[in-house]
Amino acid sequence: MQTRGKSSISKPKVFTASRIPTTLAEALANPHWNSAMSDEVLALARNATWTLVRLPPGRRAIGCKWVYREKQNMDGSVYRYKARLVAKGFHQQPGFDFTETFSPVVKPITIRVVLTMALAQGWAIRQLDVNNAFLNGDLQEEVYMTQPPGFEVPTAPDLVCKLHKALYGLKQAPRAWFDKLHQSLLHFGFTSSKADQSLFICHTQHSITIVLVYVDDILITGSDANAITQLIQALDKKFSLKDLGELQYFLGIEVRYTSQGMHLSQEKYAKHIEF
Repeated sequence: MQTRGKSSISKPKVFTASRIPTTLAEALANPHWNSAMSDEVLALARNATWTLVRLPPGRRAIGCKWVYREKQNMDGSVYRYKARLVAKGFHQQPGFDFTETFSPVVKPITIRVVLTMALAQGWAIRQLDVNNAFLNGDLQEEVYMTQPPGFEVPTAPDLVCKLHKALYGLKQAPRAWFDKLHQSLLHFGFTSSKADQSLFICHTQHSITIVLVYVDDILITGSDANAITQLIQALDKKFSLKDLGELQYFLGIEVRYTSQGMHLSQEKYAKHIEF
C-alpha cells in the first residue's frame, strides 16, 4: 500500500502480456508460482487452519482454488509472486456452514473527522496492514473443504479439510476477522464507538489513542507516540503486521503533507480505473 516516488521524467506506460498462470498445471510447472503455493500451504499449516478428517454423512465439502497475483515495482518488474488459497464460498449453504456474514467497516465521515482532529492537534498518523488478516478469524461453524489442488496428501486423498480458522472466500471470513480484532482491542483497553463500530478509543489519565479499522487496513493516531508504539508492538505479537509508517495511501486516497496541512488526492485511483 505504500506509494513510491515518481520519476521527474514522464515515461509512457508499457503494457505487457499477463504472466499470471491460467491453469494449475502451468502454475505447478513454474518454479516461482510453485514456490509461492508451497509457502501458502506451509503458512496455513503453521496457523493450524484445518485438520484432515473424513467427511461426515450428510455434509458436503466446499471447493477451493488458487488465485495468483504478481506484485510489481513501478517499472513493471516483479518483486513478489503471491499465491492465495481461496475457498469457494458460493458452495456454502446457509444454516449449515455459515450464518452471520456482516462485518462493519469504518465510515468515510469518521475517517475525515479523525484526520481533522489529528491535524489540529499535531498528532502522528500511523498506518498498519495485517498480513493474511482473514486467516486469524476463528470459525464458529463446521466448514469442510476439499484439499488444496496440487497439494493433496498422497496417502489420504479422500480426506477433507475441517476448517478451524477462516479462509479467504468464506462468506463469514470478514466477520470472523473483525470479531477477533475487536476482542483483542477490547483486551488492550479500547472501547468501540456506538456511532461507528470500527472506531476504537482508549482514554487514560495522560493520553488518548484512536484506532480506525477497514478490514485489514488500520490507522492509529493519538496524543502519545509511545502509547501508539506500544499498541503496534502488542498487535504485532497477536497478528502479523506490516508497519507502513506515516499515512501515505488509504482506501484509494493518496495523502501528501504540505505546509498548510494535508492534501488528499485520488489521482492514482483515477488513473488506474481509466484502463
